[in-house]
This record gives sequence, structure tokens and C-alpha cells, in this order.
Amino acid sequence: MVVGSVLVTGGTGYIGSFTALALLEADYKVVIVDNLYNSSPEVINRIELICGKKPEYIQCDVTDEKKLDAVFEKHPNIDSVIHFAALKAVGESGEIPLEYYRVNVYGTLCLLRSMQRHHVTNIVFSSSATVYGDATRFENMIPIPEECPLGPTNPYGNTKFGVETMITDHINAERANAKKAGKGGEEYNAALLRYFNPAGSHPSGVMGEDPQGVPYNLLPLLAQVAVGKREKLLVFGDDYNSKDGTAIRDYIHILDLARGHTVALTHLRAAHPGVRAWNLGTGKGSTVHDMIGAFSAAVGRQLPYEVVGRRAGDVLDLTANPTRANRELGWRAERTLEEACADLWRWTEGNPQGYRQEAPREFVEKLRRGGK
Repeated sequence: MVVGSVLVTGGTGYIGSFTALALLEADYKVVIVDNLYNSSPEVINRIELICGKKPEYIQCDVTDEKKLDAVFEKHPNIDSVIHFAALKAVGESGEIPLEYYRVNVYGTLCLLRSMQRHHVTNIVFSSSATVYGDATRFENMIPIPEECPLGPTNPYGNTKFGVETMITDHINAERANAKKAGKGGEEYNAALLRYFNPAGSHPSGVMGEDPQGVPYNLLPLLAQVAVGKREKLLVFGDDYNSKDGTAIRDYIHILDLARGHTVALTHLRAAHPGVRAWNLGTGKGSTVHDMIGAFSAAVGRQLPYEVVGRRAGDVLDLTANPTRANRELGWRAERTLEEACADLWRWTEGNPQGYRQEAPREFVEKLRRGGK
């Protein structure tokens, strides 16, 4: 029995594809729009391999308002959106900020206007812990709670902060306008999901992160070092105020993160909270050296690295306080850092060409025998 119909923007990307899988497993109907800028349509087939269901895919840029209108017109049962489509690299955002504002902010504006025209009233937004900026500037804000004042330190974070503000203003206005018209307005809701560093792959080894070009995140870079695509990892700074001088991040298994999106959507549809922010994280911080050690252990050998200068816009500590999500959504991270590293290595070793190759036969056969 289908429980709802969801549009997933950016649904062929890393987090989007895993969330599409989680939605299908939770009996939602899923329609994906993506322009394939940093992803592959092959992931649609991998989703079907794992769960036996296939999301509908439409190639569409989130800044193309007319095409978004056509998607909603073709699928009038869509009542919710989970919005991932965005550019996402902190370093790159400092080099081409206008492109980040065009895609992330203007793209969301196009999406919200199209949703408004087609009376789609729930949105789950893929935000980021970067909206908090350097939380160490305040006392007692590590791990970071949702009440921490926002203050991003790079253009990427600024776009996420801007989109959070836009969504908040939009949902509040729609609710107020509905009440003026004598209606309840409770159908208008938004979840702002602030998360930290997604990690890992599907335990089956057939689905994972497959960045096109140069990855910007730590674990995909380490994976490239492990398979010989990269000589060594560059560690950006070892003079932070941490146990080993490297920056601290909260790494969350991709399956836990994807499940957080489905739980948040179900909560919006059932509880009608208006606009609410939730951190999705483990509450446990790991340094860059911790991560090098954990992934090296999964691979079975020490991976080489070189310390270089700090990267502009980086901060010391982005560790989540997930208490609100634990309490209000009944969600908590269940998988360990070691599991994330083992799953990532299984994906990397079995799929050296990512989605540009067929899924490994032994992994597919194990899936068909019922092993995930």
C-alpha cells in the first residue's frame, strides 16, 4: 500500500539516492528529478536491485521552473518534496559563489514557486551543519544544538542559510494566508535537516558514493588513495585545538541519514509541526586522523597523507547534538564509524569505476539470495 507520493530533487546523488531507496522501502512512491551534473542514472537500476522497486526518473534542472511545473502536472499525487539538488563543496563555493547562489538559492525559489502553484505543501530540506559556522565561538555549544546561533563562514553555508530562511518565510506565510481565508493551514510544513558528514555505502556493495571528477569530501578522497587513483590524502591543517590538531567532524552512516529523511517526512505529514529544524548526527566527533586510522583499518594497510595549510572557511568542530531528533522523531544513528568504513571499502573495492561498470556479480547474487 502506497503511503504517499514524493518528489526527490537531486535524487540520483549520494544522499538523494539512498533516501529514494529508504522511501521506496517505506512504501512511498518516488519521482526523482536530477540534471546528472554530479551523478549517474545507473543508480536507479541499483535501487531496483536492492529493493525490487524502481523510482521514476526525469532529467530536469531545479532552476527550470517550467519543467518542474510539467513534473507536478504529470504527477498530481505528489504531496511532498525532499530537496537535495544543490552544489555542495565548501572550497569550490569560495571560487564560484555566484553559481552556488544560482543553483542553491534560485533553484529553491523555482521549486517553491512550482510547489505553490500545484499545492504541494510539505518540504524536507537537505540543509547542512555549515549553517552553524564556528560554534566554538559560544560557550557550551559543542556538540551543536539546533538553538546555536547560525553564522556560516563560507558561501556554501550562506546559501544553505539563505534557503532555510526562504523556506521558513514561505511556510509561515502560507499558513498565515490560509488562516486569513478561514482554513487551518496545517498542511504547510517544512523540515530543515542539518547534518554533518555522511559516510559509507550500502552493505550489499552495489550502491555508494560515486562523485564525478575530483571529490571534495574526506572519505571519497581516502577511497581514491586506497585504490591508487590518488597518491596521498591532503590533510588541511594540523594546528586546530583538538587532540591531534586536525578538524573534528560528525560522521554518520548514509543508511542512518537516509532513514532520518523518511522519518522527518512522515512526522511532517502526521504531526504538522510547521517549520522545524533537526540535527541528524551521531553526537560523536572524529578528527581527520581518526578517520584515516579507521579507513586504513578497513582497507588493511596504512594510507599515506600529507599535512598542508588550513582550507578557507573550515572550522574546528562540527559535531551534532541529535537530542531533538532522538526525542521528537524517534530517530537515532545506529551504525558505527567502523561499519561505515567497511561498507565504503566494500563498495570501492568492488566498483572501482563506480556506476560506470556493472554491479559485481557476486554482490548481485548475494542480494538475490536475500542477503543485504
